[in-house]
Amino acid sequence: MKYWCQTIAVTQRILIELLRRRRSLIFWSIFPISVLIFSGFILSERAKLPLTDAFSYAAPSTLVGAALFFSCLGGSVSTVVAEREQRTLKRLFISPLSGISYFLGIFLAHSCIGIGQTILVYSIAAFWGATFNGSIFLGLTIIFLSIISYVGLGFILGTQLARRIEDVNALVAAFGVPLLILGGAFLPASLFPPTLINIAQYNPIYHMNEAFVAVSAKGDEIDKIASHFWFLLVFAIVMVGGGWLSYQRMLIVERRL
Repeated sequence: MKYWCQTIAVTQRILIELLRRRRSLIFWSIFPISVLIFSGFILSERAKLPLTDAFSYAAPSTLVGAALFFSCLGGSVSTVVAEREQRTLKRLFISPLSGISYFLGIFLAHSCIGIGQTILVYSIAAFWGATFNGSIFLGLTIIFLSIISYVGLGFILGTQLARRIEDVNALVAAFGVPLLILGGAFLPASLFPPTLINIAQYNPIYHMNEAFVAVSAKGDEIDKIASHFWFLLVFAIVMVGGGWLSYQRMLIVERRL
């Protein structure tokens, strides 16, 4: 119960802070909508697909590659760095807040944003006739594993590599954009040469994208996406452990300052 109350408190504080900065929420809405519309029409034109099929394929890639990446990974990095700059962490030292509660609070807050983006992306896709063809439960599981992975990676980057808000854009650009391209978020992985496909096997975004596209657009079950699903599950668990260790190390460093 103690951990649950701490998690909810952290979640509420982050969401309230985000609501006060409405510009971030607006930009996190505009970006995936733009990517979805561009991707849908490009796929329809270049692949000679009906708009309904084009948007059915574009929606899952847009969600995991554009929407969740920037809101959950970039947002979690920004949250941790802002706490440092505003000296909020110093105040947390005198509280009984645990590292896992702090991580789960950030995860839950960005999960709320991620679910909102999911509804937004698929509502826009449905306007052009796109449908979700697979298991909704399996699709939601992949979404939550993706959010955990992004938040965990963002937590690690934010605690270990970023010191100021100015560092956030550089970190996201340096680590994120190559992973997005290699993950098939903007270009279908089917267009990659064999060498890039082999490298992409170690990219979590590639597995997020392939698994979610297969479930959403093709209606595949878990047996068809087993390799992608298990890679993503293991990666998410590793990110939770890495996030907790990073939090503990950050506390040691901050107490010395």
